[in-house]
Amino acid sequence: MKKTIIKTDEGKKLAFYSFDDMLKKEMRSKTFREGYANELARLHLIRQIRELRRSKKLTQQSFAAKVGMPQSVIARLETGRHDFSLKTLYQIAGAFGKQVKLV
Repeated sequence: MKKTIIKTDEGKKLAFYSFDDMLKKEMRSKTFREGYANELARLHLIRQIRELRRSKKLTQQSFAAKVGMPQSVIARLETGRHDFSLKTLYQIAGAFGKQVKLV
């Protein structure tokens, strides 16, 4: 792993590693790999929801009303700052005329 050393004004040394190097190191852990894969899947689902909403020309406000939840929940969900339950996912899918399938 290649590191970059930088000296601060106070004379302290700071080591920096690239994201790719750190990711490669962390991916050795089964727990990390599983968590990383789960987070990527969650972010992919969020992106699909946002893109589908936009393709239907719905604002967050109008979509929230259709789903039956506050616009702020939709905003937090779409930015990834809000986890969602299976119930919420069913509500969102229903608003689009879709079904949730667990595989």
